[in-house]
This record gives sequence, structure tokens and C-alpha cells, in this order.
Amino acid sequence: MTRGTALAQQRWAIIVPFAAFIGLFLLYPVAVVVYRAVTPGGSIGLDLLQAALQGSYLSGFMNSSLLSAVSAIIGGVLGLLLALVIASIERPRWLRSTLDGWSAVASQLGGVPLAFAFIATIGTQGILTKLLAGAGINLADLGVSVSGFWGLVVVYLYFQVPLMFLIMMPAVSGLRRSWREAAALLGASGWRYWVTVGLPLLAPAWIGGVLLLFVNAFSAYATAYVLNSGSQLVPLQIRFLLQGNVISGQEDLGYAIVTWVLVLLLAGLLGMAGLQRMSLRWLAA
Repeated sequence: MTRGTALAQQRWAIIVPFAAFIGLFLLYPVAVVVYRAVTPGGSIGLDLLQAALQGSYLSGFMNSSLLSAVSAIIGGVLGLLLALVIASIERPRWLRSTLDGWSAVASQLGGVPLAFAFIATIGTQGILTKLLAGAGINLADLGVSVSGFWGLVVVYLYFQVPLMFLIMMPAVSGLRRSWREAAALLGASGWRYWVTVGLPLLAPAWIGGVLLLFVNAFSAYATAYVLNSGSQLVPLQIRFLLQGNVISGQEDLGYAIVTWVLVLLLAGLLGMAGLQRMSLRWLAA
């Protein structure tokens, strides 16, 4: 057996199990969902896909899109600013590694633990709520509610900002000092450098990161359910439908909504991947 044959066998020994895993746990469920969505009552049709974009279900898509967009844009701006600040600080050396570790953990935190943390902090009986009430500040009078729209945005930012920080740090670190020095030698101010050089180079990575944050927020379920189970959000509507709360003839409506979600998420992920490749190509030039 030649060395090339042995290497090829090793590659296939890795690729085949991985492909089987992807097919069984990703492609097959997606195929089943799409099939159930386009075959209502056993015959091919688009009635369920049309019904999934009407009435309260359309409102669910609009509410989820607005919540995801707002949290993604705010998280994107804050994450970028945090990355720029940390990249410009050389000391203490432990600060970046500590922030990297915290971001890796916080970006994956969600669900019931995150919801409970905010309820215990700024909920009706939360610690911060009680402390501010003792100082004469009533969060309820200020319109602050952990179950409201802006309350959900604040909660989502807890994992959106760290995720954006992790996305932007490689791009920010890729900005070469020589570019800033060259711009200064040509008479450009710091503001001019960022407007004409720095931010345009970071734009593809930032837009791609915002798309990822949008997808991340759109698919969040457990946190929103705990904070406000009655809100019209797509993940909560899917749960309601899959539990059998549908009228006769629309038993597979939940699958139709999931199909539209898959289309939206796939478009976002493809856009994010393309923009990140563009960013890496620019920074490597």
C-alpha cells in the first residue's frame, strides 16, 4: 500500500462518519420538515406555506424580525467598539484573555438560566429593582419590564455583544499598524483614517457578524418563552402549533413556518459566509 493510498483511506475514514452524522441529524430532519410543509393532506401544494405568512403568523415573523434586527444592530455596534478598545490596550496582558474567555461563555449562555438571571436582577422582585426602589427610582414607572420588547432586547444583548466581540476581534487585529502610519504620513487625521481605511475594511466582517447575530436572536426560544410565553414570536408560535393547537386541515402548519425560518436562516448564513470571506481576502491582501 502506497503512502498516498493510506492518506486517502484516512481521509475517507474521517469524511464518511462526518457525512453520515450530517445527513442523519441535519439533512434528514430538514428534508422531513420541508416535505411535510409542501404535502398538506398527502398531496403537493403551497397552501400551508401561504398560510404561514398570513394573520398572526405574519405578525410573529415581523415581531421576531424586529427584535432580532434591533438586538443584532445594537449588539454589533457595542461588540465592535469593545473589540476596538481591547485591541488598542496592551496592558494589562491578562485583560484580553479574560475577556475572550468570558465572551466564549456568555455568547453560549441562554435559555432558562439567562432568563432567571435577569428576572432575579431587574424583574418585579429583582435585586436591582428593590435597590433602586429604595432610592426612589421605580423601574416600572420608567417603562422597564424584562418581559417587554426592550426588556427582551437587553436580555438578548447579554449573548449578542460577546458573540460580536469574538467575531470582530480577528478582523480588528488584522488591521496593520503600517496602514495607520501611512495614512498619517499622507496627512490623514485619525478620523479620516477610520472613515476611509479602517471602517471600510471592517465593514464586511461587521455586516456578516450582524447577520449572524440576527440569525442567533431569531432562533432563540427558551429565553423568550420564560420571560413572556404569550409574545407573538416565531419560535413560540412553532411550539404552540407542534403541540397540536391547529384547526383541521392545517396539522402541518408548524412545519411550513419552520420551512420559512430555514429559508431565512440559510439566506443569513450564506450572506455572512460570503462577507467573511471577502473580509479575510481584503485583510490578507
